[in-house]
Amino acid sequence: MERAADHSTPEPAADVTEGDRTETVPDHAATSAEEARLDDRWRRALADLDNLRKRYAKDLERERAAEVTKVSAAWLPVLDNLELALAHADSDSQTIVDGVKAIRDQAVQVLSRFGFERHDEVGVPFSPQLHEVVSVVVRPDLPSGTVIDVVRPGYGEDGRQLRPASVAGSRPEG
Repeated sequence: MERAADHSTPEPAADVTEGDRTETVPDHAATSAEEARLDDRWRRALADLDNLRKRYAKDLERERAAEVTKVSAAWLPVLDNLELALAHADSDSQTIVDGVKAIRDQAVQVLSRFGFERHDEVGVPFSPQLHEVVSVVVRPDLPSGTVIDVVRPGYGEDGRQLRPASVAGSRPEG
């Protein structure tokens, strides 16, 4: 009597002996099921990673837009005051000058709120991280490398600057 093959349960792995070595032959049905499970997990992980990338890109775009809005809103009072100064352009010139100075101070405060302090100090040692030399002047009465004039102020600290201060520095005779 012939037995019908039972396909419902996989056969266990068989041990094959070859000389001194015993090797287990894997059950192909179990291996295929494990491969399918791992392949499914791998594909799900890839899909999750792709979704994460898309969400991050959307969040980044939203955060950038929020920061641009925040910075723009901080500058609105400065713009309003400039328009007021222009509206009074035919007034006393000293009043206009005082108004423009106040607006400049307001603009410096806006930059300071965002972490970009103004640097326009004279008499300090030259620092390549904060200063950019635009001219050198012979000053025997000062130590070499002293900032003697600020041509254009700098904003920010070492490592996070909008721009360095453009300065004139001293050097001894010779």
